Amino acid sequence: MKNILIIIFSVVILGSCSKELNQQPISATSTETFFTTTNDFVQGVNAIYADLAGYPERVLNLSETRSDNLYAVSDGGVRDWEGINSFWNSISGNPYLSEAWNSDFNGIYRANVVLDKLQSSGNIVKDPVLRNRLKAEAKFLRAFYYFDLVRWFGKLPIIDHPALVSEVLNIPRSPVSDVYNLIISDLMFAKDSLSATYMDNAGKITTNTGRATKNAAKGLLALVYMTRSGPTYDVEGPGLGLNEWSQAETLLDEIITSNQYSFLPTFKEIFRFNNEYNKEVIFDVNFISGQTPILGNHFPALLVPEDWATYKKAATIGGSDRPVSWDLKTEFTSGDVRRQHTIHGPFVVSGRLDTLSFFIKYIDSTAFPATIALRFDWPINFIVMRYTDVLLMKAECILNGAPGDQATVDGYVNQVRQRAGLMPTSGVTLSQLMAERRLEFAGEGLRWHDLVRSGLVTSIIPPWIAKVDALRKQMHEFKKEYVIYPIPQAEMDVKVGLYTQNSGY
Repeated sequence: MKNILIIIFSVVILGSCSKELNQQPISATSTETFFTTTNDFVQGVNAIYADLAGYPERVLNLSETRSDNLYAVSDGGVRDWEGINSFWNSISGNPYLSEAWNSDFNGIYRANVVLDKLQSSGNIVKDPVLRNRLKAEAKFLRAFYYFDLVRWFGKLPIIDHPALVSEVLNIPRSPVSDVYNLIISDLMFAKDSLSATYMDNAGKITTNTGRATKNAAKGLLALVYMTRSGPTYDVEGPGLGLNEWSQAETLLDEIITSNQYSFLPTFKEIFRFNNEYNKEVIFDVNFISGQTPILGNHFPALLVPEDWATYKKAATIGGSDRPVSWDLKTEFTSGDVRRQHTIHGPFVVSGRLDTLSFFIKYIDSTAFPATIALRFDWPINFIVMRYTDVLLMKAECILNGAPGDQATVDGYVNQVRQRAGLMPTSGVTLSQLMAERRLEFAGEGLRWHDLVRSGLVTSIIPPWIAKVDALRKQMHEFKKEYVIYPIPQAEMDVKVGLYTQNSGY
């Protein structure tokens, strides 16, 4: 059963917003004619969630592929992901970057429309609790999209209302600190106003399960504080060198002590197709299969080799040349049960050994779509934040000076290691914590952000390139400017001189 579905509504107000700055946004007239009932406002908020649909694929393309988890080069050098993986400085025209910019700003626009109408016509929603919740959801999602953008691109245009094209074309990029001010303001309101849970009293899912909750906002706000506290690299990126680890730790501790979540006893249970909304999940992107148009999850199929899928008697669904880095595979020590539930391969097909390895964390071989037309129709939600992440983020805060001791850090790490079938350790350092996070969250889209936030990207990526690319020598030199991406060229071209391209590109 799915609830907050990823649905692109066909009504005009919830239709396609501007994909580029030179396209006309939704008119004020259509806005006025749409929001006339309580259900219209609910649909308006649901439409903001719809722009989460591309998030799983985006973190694969821009985080996992950018990081040391994947080695995504080929002999041809023509795939869109290769410039991302290989640190080319000529990727401003890359479609993955345009997708991130367009989808996130589309979500921001939809949030602005709803917030604007709640301000002017919110009394249509008679229930003040529902009205406040809808406002909080819109603010949470606007903050989510802006945070996604600031981690990819750094400085951004701040658009906090439904702006016309003539206005947008005169809004320059604002400093990262100003973008964060909007994000934090939105999340402060969200954490105080969202519902604590959408489960019923018996702990069962309801029609609203899947919406952002109070603890989802707290978790995201904690991650914002942690990211702001990361190093600047002398680049106008997401790190501001602030010391907000204690603020983050306080929020994370509130999530832990809420007792709404728990550490699942086995790793594989977290990602089972029949175990969505389990006690690990704090926030996820919801999908449903078997619908027209397709509303299933695209993410699981992206890295699956075609011959393996065919061998499993499934339709052709993959064909990616983005194998798991052998460096990651060797990091899993003997007895680590996460390995078998995270990475598959090499494998044998028709007597031939295929040396490719790929992420299998979100794959259930018994749930392959039946036809090639349905290859992107997977019935599995994508977890954005889970309880284990909260525990290890709190450990990270303590290692960076937040209240707490080494025993607490070691305790959280050993809880994770015990579930993985590993022996306990002690005296965990930041580098060791990040190594543990790499194994725990491989394929979940966190690795690149972890490297940047921790300051380890400049010490880990250059030697990794030298090691894994020693034979092909197709990857370029890593530079600190590459902690963020270039502004998409299409946005640079809309109005020449409005934006200045990020340094290094």
